[in-house]
Amino acid sequence: MSNKKIKDLHALLSEIEQHIPLKDQTNPKVTKSDIGWQLDHSLKVFNAVCEWTIKSNPADYERKFSFWRTVLFPIGYIPRGKVKAPKIVRPPNVILDEDLKTQLQTAKNHIDALKPLPEKAYFKHFIFGKLSKKQTLRFLEMHTNHHLKIVRDILKA
Repeated sequence: MSNKKIKDLHALLSEIEQHIPLKDQTNPKVTKSDIGWQLDHSLKVFNAVCEWTIKSNPADYERKFSFWRTVLFPIGYIPRGKVKAPKIVRPPNVILDEDLKTQLQTAKNHIDALKPLPEKAYFKHFIFGKLSKKQTLRFLEMHTNHHLKIVRDILKA
């Protein structure tokens, strides 16, 4: 795993941390949810993906073609409003600063736990299929950045 990717993921988590005090801000022109929802969801996905990857059996990894992965991964883009978040990664009705901070620390620890994993450690995404460790890191970067862009748009208003 490249040091640049690690640095990029840490930078995204630092940006999440900076936005925690603004968690109650909204902008209905951008989204129905508030900043806290975006941060909580992003951290829930980050941690769930890391846990899946850490527990994966590299022997079960097999590379298969995915049209959407081929199109979206090179440009690092996830379209808005096309997919509904699975229940397991939906935030609660009340989002507490402490919960966000705990999830954030867990995410930082997960980055270190991913480092020694073999390249065929993987995460199975419901659209992109099985993602190798390298692809999983790219997905984490894309997904986290996707939600941070929404946060930035909420703050622009």
